[in-house]
Amino acid sequence: HWHGFFMNGTSYMDGPVGVTRCAVAPGQSIVYDFVVDQPGTFWYHS
Repeated sequence: HWHGFFMNGTSYMDGPVGVTRCAVAPGQSIVYDFVVDQPGTFWYHS
Protein backbone atom coordinates (compact mmCIF):
# COMPACT_ATOMS: atom_id res chain seq x y z
CA HIS A 1 0.00 0.00 0.00
CA TRP A 2 1.65 3.21 -1.21
CA HIS A 3 1.62 6.62 0.48
CA GLY A 4 2.62 9.73 -1.45
CA PHE A 5 3.27 8.26 -4.90
CA PHE A 6 1.05 9.01 -7.85
CA MET A 7 0.61 5.42 -9.03
CA ASN A 8 -1.72 6.01 -11.97
CA GLY A 9 -2.72 2.84 -13.80
CA THR A 10 -1.09 0.51 -11.29
CA SER A 11 -3.94 -0.63 -9.06
CA TYR A 12 -2.70 -4.21 -9.52
CA MET A 13 0.12 -3.27 -7.13
CA ASP A 14 -2.19 -2.12 -4.35
CA GLY A 15 -5.32 -3.94 -3.27
CA PRO A 16 -6.76 -7.08 -1.73
CA VAL A 17 -5.53 -10.51 -2.76
CA GLY A 18 -7.91 -12.13 -5.21
CA VAL A 19 -9.22 -8.77 -6.43
CA THR A 20 -6.25 -6.81 -7.76
CA ARG A 21 -3.55 -9.48 -7.56
CA CYS A 22 -2.84 -13.14 -6.80
CA ALA A 23 -1.50 -14.27 -3.44
CA VAL A 24 2.24 -14.82 -2.99
CA ALA A 25 2.76 -18.49 -2.16
CA PRO A 26 4.65 -19.49 1.02
CA GLY A 27 8.39 -19.38 0.39
CA GLN A 28 7.97 -17.17 -2.68
CA SER A 29 8.52 -13.43 -3.10
CA ILE A 30 7.45 -10.56 -5.30
CA VAL A 31 9.58 -7.73 -6.69
CA TYR A 32 8.20 -4.28 -7.39
CA ASP A 33 10.08 -2.53 -10.18
CA PHE A 34 9.18 1.09 -10.93
CA VAL A 35 10.78 4.43 -11.66
CA VAL A 36 10.49 7.14 -9.02
CA ASP A 37 10.13 10.42 -10.87
CA GLN A 38 8.57 12.44 -8.05
CA PRO A 39 10.67 14.24 -5.45
CA GLY A 40 9.63 13.82 -1.83
CA THR A 41 9.33 11.37 1.04
CA PHE A 42 7.31 8.23 0.40
CA TRP A 43 6.15 5.24 2.39
CA TYR A 44 5.09 1.68 1.58
CA HIS A 45 3.59 -0.89 3.91
CA SER A 46 1.79 -4.20 3.51
